[in-house]
Amino acid sequence: MTAKVPAIGLRPARDGDLPALRSLLSQLGYDLPCDEIRRRLAAIGMAPDHAVFVGESDGRIVALLHLFVRPALEKPLEAVVQALVVDSGCRQGGVGRAMMMAAERWAQARNLRSVSLSSHVAREDAHAFYEALGYVHVATSRLLRKRL
Repeated sequence: MTAKVPAIGLRPARDGDLPALRSLLSQLGYDLPCDEIRRRLAAIGMAPDHAVFVGESDGRIVALLHLFVRPALEKPLEAVVQALVVDSGCRQGGVGRAMMMAAERWAQARNLRSVSLSSHVAREDAHAFYEALGYVHVATSRLLRKRL
């Protein structure tokens, strides 16, 4: 029997979504207070070529998607999926696929030729998910950060 793919409504995230955004981000390991999420959402909203969407199913927020256009000298403009999270109770039901299809449509509407993303090395289920959608592992790198 094939699992039913839920109907997913996509819309821009807004302040009223903060509790749901907090829950979703927490599932990725980012336990942030709503005030901090509000501040970050406002900063992203002021950044050109960024978008934050929520996916709704049956009136409930079940997914979060943040993407942006990345200009670079060494490669053409591309869309970058900065964050994608699907509520743990809704995974493997088509929600993630619907969100990634929305990311690809967003990129195509901006005449971008590719969509890229990074995924933590320990998230093997996520890697398999993206590869099943046609994404190819093209690089391995280290993220280095210096706190100021």
